[in-house]
Amino acid sequence: MGAHAKLTRSELKDCWGLIKPWWVSEEKWLARGLFVIVFALDMAIVGIGAWLTYWNRNFFNAFAAYDLDLVWKLLFEALVIAVSGIAAEAMRTWFYQTLQIRWRRWCTDVYLKKWLEGSTFHRIENNKEVDNADQRISEDLKVMTELTLHLSLGFMSNLVNLVTFSIIIWEISGTLSFVLFGATIDIPGYMLWVSIAYAFIASIILEKRGRNMVAVEYEQQLRESDFRFQMMRIRENSAEIAISKGGDSERGMLKRLFTRIETNWDYYKRYTRRITVFEKGYTEFGVLLAYLLIIPRYFSRHIEIGSIMQLTMSFTKVRVGFAWMIFQYKRLATLRSVCKRLSELYYYVNMDVTRDIQFRKSEDGVLRVDGLKLSLADGRVITKVDRLEIMPGSRWLVRGGSGAGKTTFLKALAGIWQYGEGVITVPENRMMFLPQEPYLPLGTLRTSLCYPEETASFSDDECREVLEKCGLKQFVGNLDDDDITWGRKLSPGEKQRLAFAKCLLLKPKYLFMDEATSALDNRMEQLLFENLLRELPATTIVSVAHRLSIEKYHDNLLTI
Repeated sequence: MGAHAKLTRSELKDCWGLIKPWWVSEEKWLARGLFVIVFALDMAIVGIGAWLTYWNRNFFNAFAAYDLDLVWKLLFEALVIAVSGIAAEAMRTWFYQTLQIRWRRWCTDVYLKKWLEGSTFHRIENNKEVDNADQRISEDLKVMTELTLHLSLGFMSNLVNLVTFSIIIWEISGTLSFVLFGATIDIPGYMLWVSIAYAFIASIILEKRGRNMVAVEYEQQLRESDFRFQMMRIRENSAEIAISKGGDSERGMLKRLFTRIETNWDYYKRYTRRITVFEKGYTEFGVLLAYLLIIPRYFSRHIEIGSIMQLTMSFTKVRVGFAWMIFQYKRLATLRSVCKRLSELYYYVNMDVTRDIQFRKSEDGVLRVDGLKLSLADGRVITKVDRLEIMPGSRWLVRGGSGAGKTTFLKALAGIWQYGEGVITVPENRMMFLPQEPYLPLGTLRTSLCYPEETASFSDDECREVLEKCGLKQFVGNLDDDDITWGRKLSPGEKQRLAFAKCLLLKPKYLFMDEATSALDNRMEQLLFENLLRELPATTIVSVAHRLSIEKYHDNLLTI
């Protein structure tokens, strides 16, 4: 846990690679325009802050001189300053949030496209290349855009603050004169140099004390995401866990995962405490230092009471400005860890995967397999299919013992199994794969029925008809019920019937089924297969099943 997390050149390159694309994309002028507007409003806020220091000087000088008329004028000026500040802050917030959400939307679209392209998401999850890709896209992208804008605009605004208030300090603080070894030494603008030295020394100390914050922050995000993922799995598999009386077991797992969070949190507390103590100490001692530096000038009657107020305000601005890194250290640490997680994900979603299994286009509509050898990631061979031709309209039953590689064979035909060698020649016609546990997307029942096609592609009558044919007449009136729990509401048998209804609706040319009727009784299985063969007589069917009852619906047998 104590690895030194320096910001290396590679890290800088990775961060810039994540930040740059939107600013040079098709939305670049919108991005740059919004950024300029926000920065201009920041400059206005800095100007209002400088105006306020001069107002403070004049106001307290007027008080000291008992000039009531000037006090009333200055109170009116204070009202103008307050209204201007409120208006600038409100507009700045609106444009800043617009800039942030537009950038996040663009980045999210890019990552989602890469992640969901082809079978990339399946490869990443199956090979466990990175953890919790969904969390990196939903949360880490939000944090990256938010912190990048906060830090970049803050840095630029801080730089202008430094210049503006450094000039004010230089003008007011005057020259500090003292005698050292018989020689008179004059230091013009001495308060400026003291604030620079104070911030520089503090920044070096903080880097030494809080350098491991990035590694700790990264590990914390990893352990938090594992905890969330486990709770999500409990929610998705609540029925199975309840039937198995597995609540205590799941609670034990969650407690172990939370213990990992708590263990790392001890490290996080340690570094956070160090940084917090240093930030507070820097601020409090800085205020005291300002007054210590002003006392000689005031009691030698070189400055007025109003100038003291202006000088202390300006000194605080400059001191905080030069110590920008101190006050942003935790955010910088978070940004660096988030960029690391996003860079990892970006690498894997863009990784060129070398496939030993070659895919070719079938010109005559025949699905061919030549010299196919399927293996696991460690190279162990699962199964072999030397040569196979699946003619259009034929129906094949794939048989074999448990673990023989039947499901893997279907995955290879689908192009989502990358381990092995051989040649698969695939027709361009529409293909559909029915797993044992059909996937139901969020949304209406119509959405699940038409998935992955758009619901507008099919009429109400078509949808109702296929539901009735597959024994789901009771759900005809619920087609447009927007219930995100359809996946949990339907029984396994109802899900499999819905999958057959989808086949009748989408009319694929090639249909691959993996134990697609395992949750159905013989009567319903017979009804569904008879409907399938009658409605889609030209569809090529390849089925994996252990049941003997479906042999009669196939005219070819492949033993794995």
